[in-house]
Amino acid sequence: MLLAIEGIDGAGKGTLCRELLTCAKTAGVSAAVLSFPRYEETQFSELIGRYLRGEMGAIDQVPVRYAALLYGGDRFESRDRLLALVTDHDLVILDRYVASNIAYNAAKVPGHEQADLITWIDQLEFGMFDLPRPDLTLLLATSTALADRLVGEKAARSYTDQTRDMHEANRGYLDQVAYVYGQLAAAGGDSWLTVDPTDSSGNLRPPDDIAAGIWLHPRLAGLGHIRST
Repeated sequence: MLLAIEGIDGAGKGTLCRELLTCAKTAGVSAAVLSFPRYEETQFSELIGRYLRGEMGAIDQVPVRYAALLYGGDRFESRDRLLALVTDHDLVILDRYVASNIAYNAAKVPGHEQADLITWIDQLEFGMFDLPRPDLTLLLATSTALADRLVGEKAARSYTDQTRDMHEANRGYLDQVAYVYGQLAAAGGDSWLTVDPTDSSGNLRPPDDIAAGIWLHPRLAGLGHIRST
């Protein structure tokens, strides 16, 4: 099973991936995690780092299809690695996947241009690059205010020496990204699962509690059942 974890910068995707990996191991399910972009692992990731540092221009100065090619190229370089993980494991958890490319670039263009761009990126990655489609995409619907605080708590990243990269520093842009993610999830039907990581008071729930709830999803819980039979 291929599970993609999506959400804006600071949503808590990396932490959730680790918690779900723990759930899988506890259930006796063979699982692995792969994060995109694969910084320091692919040639395209070096270009992505330059883009996120603003070396190619501001967000509205870099052509959207060029930016999309960078992220898609990173996954294309990683295709053999991804397919090997899928072959060798019951569950592969992805920290960002194609939906990130769609949400972050569609958020840059007017509404009437988004459908064409979404189709173009979908055909690029799943068609031309022949990447496997996820069985389930999970949207971690963290508010931009909370995500911004969590970004400030991140450890140093290899691709930048700044606290926030070009995307993370632009709250208005991330608001648009979150909106596009919501539209994708609504259109995706049962192939998407939206999770609110906060409690009724708006506080972030413990990561292991979030993961435990997600693990009850039939497609994930069923993995443990298959493994045990």
